[in-house]
Amino acid sequence: GVTILLSSASQILSNEEKRANFDRYGEAGESQGYSQHQPRQFHHFHEGFYFDESFFHFPFNSERRDASDEKYLLHFSHYINEILPDSFKKPYLIKITSDWCFSCIHIEPVWKEVVQELEVLGVGIGVVHAGYERRLAHHLGAHSTPTLLGLISGKVTFFHSAVTRDNLRHFLENLLPGSLVEKVGSDKNYISFLSNWKKENKPHVLLFDHMPVVPLLYKLTAFAYRDYLSFGYVYVGLRGTEELSRQYNINVYTPTMMIFKEHIDKPADVVQAREMKQQLIDDFLSQNKFLLVARLTNQRLFQELCPVKKSHRQRKHCVVLLTGEGEKFAEAYETFLTFAVANTKDTLKFVHIYSDRQPEFADALLMDEEKYRGKSAVVILERRNNAGKVAYKTLEEAWQGSKEDNFILLDLLDQLRTDPGLLSSETVVADLNDELAPMFLIRWLYSVLDYVSDCWDSLFHSNWREMMPLLSLLFSALFILFGTVIVQAFSDSSDTRDSPPSEKEETAAKTGKNDTSFSKESNSRVPKKGFVEVTELTDINYNSNLVRLRPGHMNVVLILSNSTKTLLLQKFALEVYTFTGSSSLHFSFLSLDKHREWLEYLLEFAQDAAPIPNQYDKHFLERDYTGYVLALNGHKKYFCLFKPHRSGDEGGSLGSCEDYDSSLHTEARGKPSCSPGSRSIKNKLHKLSFWMERLLEGSLQRFYIPSWPSLD
Repeated sequence: GVTILLSSASQILSNEEKRANFDRYGEAGESQGYSQHQPRQFHHFHEGFYFDESFFHFPFNSERRDASDEKYLLHFSHYINEILPDSFKKPYLIKITSDWCFSCIHIEPVWKEVVQELEVLGVGIGVVHAGYERRLAHHLGAHSTPTLLGLISGKVTFFHSAVTRDNLRHFLENLLPGSLVEKVGSDKNYISFLSNWKKENKPHVLLFDHMPVVPLLYKLTAFAYRDYLSFGYVYVGLRGTEELSRQYNINVYTPTMMIFKEHIDKPADVVQAREMKQQLIDDFLSQNKFLLVARLTNQRLFQELCPVKKSHRQRKHCVVLLTGEGEKFAEAYETFLTFAVANTKDTLKFVHIYSDRQPEFADALLMDEEKYRGKSAVVILERRNNAGKVAYKTLEEAWQGSKEDNFILLDLLDQLRTDPGLLSSETVVADLNDELAPMFLIRWLYSVLDYVSDCWDSLFHSNWREMMPLLSLLFSALFILFGTVIVQAFSDSSDTRDSPPSEKEETAAKTGKNDTSFSKESNSRVPKKGFVEVTELTDINYNSNLVRLRPGHMNVVLILSNSTKTLLLQKFALEVYTFTGSSSLHFSFLSLDKHREWLEYLLEFAQDAAPIPNQYDKHFLERDYTGYVLALNGHKKYFCLFKPHRSGDEGGSLGSCEDYDSSLHTEARGKPSCSPGSRSIKNKLHKLSFWMERLLEGSLQRFYIPSWPSLD
């Protein structure tokens, strides 16, 4: 026994991996899995007997789980931060498993075979242990084990067929978009395919192979590089492709991959191999992601082709041709392309941009100078930071593509190698517009189709537990809909009754009466009631009617006294009646006898329109504010002020916020106890309806306050 222990200890110490496992888990086995969460347990039985759970040797026990799954185990944070973003580059096949799962053991041989086959092609593999990662399993929507699902572009799709190799492979292929690879099946359509480089602003890749169907490896590659390259497939065994194979000298017995850029008569790069491996293809394509003179069509492309310098040794400059579309600019572009092919270096990138599609970028560099208008120009630039700051130098004259232009540009590039200060001008350019982005309506339509497809799939394949959120949402929407209809029906019927409200002042407004305020009815909403509801603003309802008023709502408050209450309310109701149809307007009145201090505090914030007297003014407590109207916006903390109409002023006052003038201080110097006539009191609100019109138009001056004062 001692010899066996010494031998085991020697093996552990001599093997780095076993020693690390022993230090971490207490034993040297390779299949520890979640042993840090599940230490070996010994259970008491009476007073001296212990049973080790490993005695039973169940193959589905967590401590004896297959080691092949260990490297694919996913945790929630790892899934969110790494796997989910990476699913936009490659699809993932994920298995949800657990302990004591007989079905999991049953599918294990097929799972291992598929994993070995798909992983070498570039498919991501993941395993989620539902016992230890319940949060992740719930996030993925898996409520039972085993569950197999696919993840691509952030979207989860469940596998519902029998677990066989062919079904899983077919499931994964169906996850990929169907338009990734175009079949170039004859000598006629390859020219149109390769000629799309200008419209799509991408190099085009052709794979020649003797397989009648597009290999899965090629589809996966096309998905990974779909933002940079367009892919075509040529089945060399198809009749009609002989001339195409001869033109490019294709060995029909060896898979061949070609990349075409601006020149479609000959490939820019070629690779041939009897077995196309993923790493070989990645190395080949990563070096050919861009055209020789790519067009800057979005900000991402600009950042990749013209990266921000990280150090003086890693300077990268971009030579930008600002040009236009059409035959007029064709010669300038062709000469620039020829120059770029002859002078391309690792530290130098040649790009072009259409000035009319990126006007802000062009104006920032050319300063809208007359000599460049309607012509092409060349700018050498270097990005200084990610905020848009660039250093640049513009060629003195417009680019015509002449030999003299070539010599001038070549001389500047030679100077730039030794003198980075050549780029003497600096500016900030805005982010480029995404020229190739689909229209909003198209993106919205695609989103709707995806959602409908998901719902349809869930309807036939999901269990009731998975369908519960959707059914709950559906029934909630129906309940709210019918509830709203019923409440509205009862509300409309009750509105026809003229019942007196509690604690509210209501003044009946005769709709047939001829009054100047009704001449504006065509511009207002039709009133829903035959009266105006005016609520007194008190300390009880102050918060609900003003301080916590919903955004977009306003409270129109009439200032009155006990002696003028009845007359002012009647006139106020007539003036505002045509505006009661607006659900965003509320009407109240404030007693001047009770809340004079609150009103005076608000009027202090209107001092830019007229000085407010201080408390040492002998007429301070005698000032008559009856008839003033305040439109209060509780959410945005501002008010508009209507000044009462003065007797004898035929023109009247529109009483807007800016009309609060010196007349405030010239009226009513006498005691307020002098009771005015009923006609003069009603005239105070003359033309209030015109002021209400301007209030709804938003043309009144607004007085802002830091916070609403308390109403004591």
